[in-house]
Amino acid sequence: MTVKQNIEKLLETYNELSVNEIAGKLNVSKQMVHLAIKQLLENKNIIKLGSPPKTIYRKNSKINDADIIPALANVSDAELKFLTENFLIITDTGNLLTGIEAFNYWCVQRNLPIEKTIKEFIITKNKYDVYYTKSKLIDGTEKLINTKEYKKIWLDKLYYLDFYAIERFGKTRLGTLLHYAKQGQNKYLMQIMMDEIEVKIKTFILEHKIDAVAFVPPTVRREVQIMKFIQQKLNLNMPHIEIQKISGIIPIPQKSLSKMNERIRNAENTFAVVDNRNFKHVLLIDDAVGSGSTLNQIAEKIKNKNIAKKVTGLAIVGSFKEFDVITDV
Repeated sequence: MTVKQNIEKLLETYNELSVNEIAGKLNVSKQMVHLAIKQLLENKNIIKLGSPPKTIYRKNSKINDADIIPALANVSDAELKFLTENFLIITDTGNLLTGIEAFNYWCVQRNLPIEKTIKEFIITKNKYDVYYTKSKLIDGTEKLINTKEYKKIWLDKLYYLDFYAIERFGKTRLGTLLHYAKQGQNKYLMQIMMDEIEVKIKTFILEHKIDAVAFVPPTVRREVQIMKFIQQKLNLNMPHIEIQKISGIIPIPQKSLSKMNERIRNAENTFAVVDNRNFKHVLLIDDAVGSGSTLNQIAEKIKNKNIAKKVTGLAIVGSFKEFDVITDV
């Protein structure tokens, strides 16, 4: 029997095994096991669960309907390209799918016809094009200005790179990456996200003549903080303004507050800006904009200390409908 056949037989007996366990039971090298597993995964004979160093393998007892992509006679290359650029999901077993594979999985889960739904997705997604600037950013300044609860708007401009979610189809590609990267503290997804946003942020900084930057600190303690990851990966060679998160015994995240006045009061009393330098244009970077209160109140503190005359906010994603609270980021 080949190593591949032996691995399948082992998985039939033991249900799930790691590479080390397989190598030990077959008395072969881990390199040989990895090679055989790669081929078995490609042929969908087995499935992979977890991520290194905690990865196990199981025999694929049946082919999931979502793995079978039907013949797509009425789908053009342009439509397939659109899906590759705009559609991404994380499955309930933690697998990352993109493009037509992801869209097929999404349709199967909802018992929807794939060809018809592809066209509906493209039409829906294109409806949002009017909200993007020439630089492919979303300008959220007007929404901020039209929010009645603010006594004063301190941000000069507010932008985000994409919407967090759109109608019917839910989270956008960037919204999905941010959600699972942050909630799962997953550096792999964080890096995929950075590959998509790094150039955009650095281009924004150059085009808007930013001379100092500040990153909004997290409220919830996590071993891997996404804002710290973004800051390190951007590695911007420019002054950084320190923002400190201050709170009582029990930290209260913005997403837990449903009323606008509560969010404003929370942001006003739980952030401190520590700096005495002077700049012309400061950029505040956050992961997600719901109400905009965090960025606006930090901008107030920066201006009241005469740290900068102009403050712009930039978030990875933002809400579409007015300032809905993004509760799951």
